[in-house]
Amino acid sequence: MDITPAATTELPAWAGRRVLVVEDSVVQRSYLIGLLRQLGFGEISEAGDGNEALRILEGAAEPMYLVLTDLEMPGMDGIELTCQLRERRLTENLIVVSARDPRLLEIIENMACEDASIGLLGTLLKPVALEPLTQLLCKAVDRGEGCAPAAPSQPLPQASLEELAQALANNEFLPYFQPKVAMSSGQLKGVEALARWRHPQRGLLAPAHFIGTLEGQPLMAEFTLAMVRQVLQRILDWQQAGLPPLTVSVNLCAENLADRDFIERLTAQVTRSGVAPALLVWEVTETSVMRQLSQALTNMGRLRLMGFGLAMDDFGIGYSSMQQFARCPFTELKIDRAFVNGAAQWPNRHMVLKSALDLGQSLDVATVAEGVETVEDWKLLRDLGCDMAQGYLLAKPMPAEELVGWMRQDRRRLRALAGSE
Repeated sequence: MDITPAATTELPAWAGRRVLVVEDSVVQRSYLIGLLRQLGFGEISEAGDGNEALRILEGAAEPMYLVLTDLEMPGMDGIELTCQLRERRLTENLIVVSARDPRLLEIIENMACEDASIGLLGTLLKPVALEPLTQLLCKAVDRGEGCAPAAPSQPLPQASLEELAQALANNEFLPYFQPKVAMSSGQLKGVEALARWRHPQRGLLAPAHFIGTLEGQPLMAEFTLAMVRQVLQRILDWQQAGLPPLTVSVNLCAENLADRDFIERLTAQVTRSGVAPALLVWEVTETSVMRQLSQALTNMGRLRLMGFGLAMDDFGIGYSSMQQFARCPFTELKIDRAFVNGAAQWPNRHMVLKSALDLGQSLDVATVAEGVETVEDWKLLRDLGCDMAQGYLLAKPMPAEELVGWMRQDRRRLRALAGSE
């Protein structure tokens, strides 16, 4: 893969930017600097350990664009340096490399999952190769353009309940749809409906701006029913357009799942639409089931008797996910992105992922991997027998009217991905 600036029609977004390489081995440091020069970085500083790195960064007029650091160093190791960079806000982006046990690098990954202010693009095992380094740098570009899912470093401002009630009355909420692709064939098998707020002043807003306010409130029921009404209409539109039958997954919160009256309203809405229940999959989390276990189980049983699908969402992040999955009538198991993303690289994630897939297969339910972002993870999931994948490697959430065009445009790419060696 030749990605040097001379071989491209335009310079990469990081061209000319400042970078600091922190590595106690002179040989390794020179090698990493060589890679960064190939990639077109501008001023490249170097340090032999974390203490020297901090002196360089503190003397700079503004935060460094990128710090690339080793994990094991004398004086101050890479973990302590990562903490210092986070606390002092001395770099925009961070990459950590190591030749040690991969589980040590996974500690850095987990730290970044808990605190996005670290700015971690990812971790790499030595020897560092040009292609995976470039892939991590592209995350910084995507993050700047808003093209990749990045957790906020602090809670986003939440709309008030009054604002959301008005937005609901004005029909400002709408579903976006993220494809779920069969791993064996590359064919589109279903989509997940994800709520968006078309705010009149602030533009399109993700759920992080409003779901927190809705949770636990009576308005959540009206919000969910409004989403389902639009989903049902879209299913009918797709049928008229000649699309093959697609299942649509919709999230149900804990309160709604345990509310018998809500379930009655929900199922009546589907019946009136004429959409077959089998085309809808209600996604619930372990927390939703556990909050009011008896009533939740009752309503889940009723939904299955009516022909709806049921999916356990975010499988693996709860304390008793396996126990809850075994006792509930699920038809689909969605494995949380925390165990999918990077599973091809991290042995621990690989084993958890394999165990989850084995469980789903043994109970004869469909398995869906969330957060699939790399070809390597896709290949691993396919080899482990996962049924479907969902993630940015395949497609971002999109408006309903873009789905047909996406299918036509990406059909060959997805088929090639399914058959890739």
